[in-house]
Amino acid sequence: MASDPLPASPANGLIGGREPSAPVAILLCTYNGARFLPQQLKSYEAQDFADWRLFVSDDGSRDATLSLLEAFQKKHGAERVHIRRGPCRGFAANFLSLICDRSITSTYYALSDQDDIWAADKLSRAAAALAAAAADEPAVYCSRTRLIDEAGADIRLSLLYKKPPHFRNALTQSLASGNTIVLNEAARQLLMRAGPDVNVAAHDWWIYLAISAAGGRMLYDSAPTVGYRMHAGNVIGSNRAAGAQMRRAGMLWQGQYKTWTDMHVRALERLEGVMTDENRRTFEQFRRARKRSVLPRAYGLLRAGVYRQTFLGNIGLLAAALIGKV
Repeated sequence: MASDPLPASPANGLIGGREPSAPVAILLCTYNGARFLPQQLKSYEAQDFADWRLFVSDDGSRDATLSLLEAFQKKHGAERVHIRRGPCRGFAANFLSLICDRSITSTYYALSDQDDIWAADKLSRAAAALAAAAADEPAVYCSRTRLIDEAGADIRLSLLYKKPPHFRNALTQSLASGNTIVLNEAARQLLMRAGPDVNVAAHDWWIYLAISAAGGRMLYDSAPTVGYRMHAGNVIGSNRAAGAQMRRAGMLWQGQYKTWTDMHVRALERLEGVMTDENRRTFEQFRRARKRSVLPRAYGLLRAGVYRQTFLGNIGLLAAALIGKV
């Protein structure tokens, strides 16, 4: 799989120095997000890339979310802002319902949470990066995030991933933060092939798995493009926070990680026909190894070459393999 780390601060403000001109569909999922939604909507208006349309899928909000969205639609027009009811089956299903909706057509598709704040150059950086990919090459842009508190004040930057994105990494962890992801049409078509009903732990992890499995390109930008708000209502939260890491360790020992892996193995079986030869072999080695006893299981995972982005993460992966929690 091709991987292209991107420069943090290109001299002209655009990755690759190309002025993007293709339209972007912003895919926003909402649920009781009235508290922070106005700031996110303002950050769309502040983009230095003006050629965007907004598609919102609301999962049954009971607060003022819909009123805020309707006011935004009235301001910008129904041709530019589209609002609909979501499937009400969780955030992953909601995002996949938008991604796989054939009535939404664009060149690029930017995923958005309801409570973040986008940097003004988020869409221009993504569009310029994705323009480097061939039209038939699945490509995904993602970036670091700037963690902010409930008041919008900076906390810290998210982890800077240094190991290359690859299917062998995607099998063990999510790399791309969903609120930074922008897809090209070829990547979207691949996800549509698997379908909106695929059962996965999270839409962003699934995107990394699917695109990398097919040998697509992950464009990881080391510059933060999103203010990722940390608050009590976060479904996932930052990987870097100590509390989040402890929760993830607890889920591993309780078997949640294994359950997620089971889900992803079944989901990936829908895409075996488009996997590269190398990734198909890796997938089969990984799938077989998980069913073996302790030492053959650990050896099989080693042969498959799966890895996580950090040293401690790899120690945790080995421990999970030894106790049958992968």
